[in-house]
Amino acid sequence: MPRPTRSEINAEIVDRAAGLFAKHGFEHTSIQQIADAVRYSKAGLLHHYPSKKSIYDAVIKALCEHTQAILANVDHIAVGAERDRAVVEASVDFAFDCPGVSALGNRIAATEHTVDPVLGEIGLIFYAALGIDLTNLELERIIRVTTAFSGLSVTAVQAAQIGQAREWRGYIIDAAMDALGHAKNMAAKAK
Repeated sequence: MPRPTRSEINAEIVDRAAGLFAKHGFEHTSIQQIADAVRYSKAGLLHHYPSKKSIYDAVIKALCEHTQAILANVDHIAVGAERDRAVVEASVDFAFDCPGVSALGNRIAATEHTVDPVLGEIGLIFYAALGIDLTNLELERIIRVTTAFSGLSVTAVQAAQIGQAREWRGYIIDAAMDALGHAKNMAAKAK
């Protein structure tokens, strides 16, 4: 089996650390916990990242790049079901590939943005990807988005953990689309 590249090692450190930050918060996550999660010594971890803050910065960078990529990929699609589906699919796949960073992204809605204003900026980029007009917020839309993407993230991470990502992907996407109000056949479901 080939040895992982430096970028693969760094990606694993970032993702595992993100999961710990999502679960415990930055302040309550130690370098030793991160080292243990990636099965490195503390010194080995610090060889890749000189501090906990540098790891956190890499986590935020990964989340920001992912969110900006989603916006760039859907910016040409009119606001509506097709655009929502593209964002949902990208979010599910990202949760499968980067469960820790996805879990931290899911915490944006529950985090006070004064703690880290960059998280607020990432949330705004995500809203833009979904075509949410911040000057005319619709309560129902915000609730649907929060419900859909919170559920999507938790379920996708769980599917990845038990090795069912491929099997669950379609169901997760359908459930998120339903939560967003784009059910396949709303009339049939109402009966």
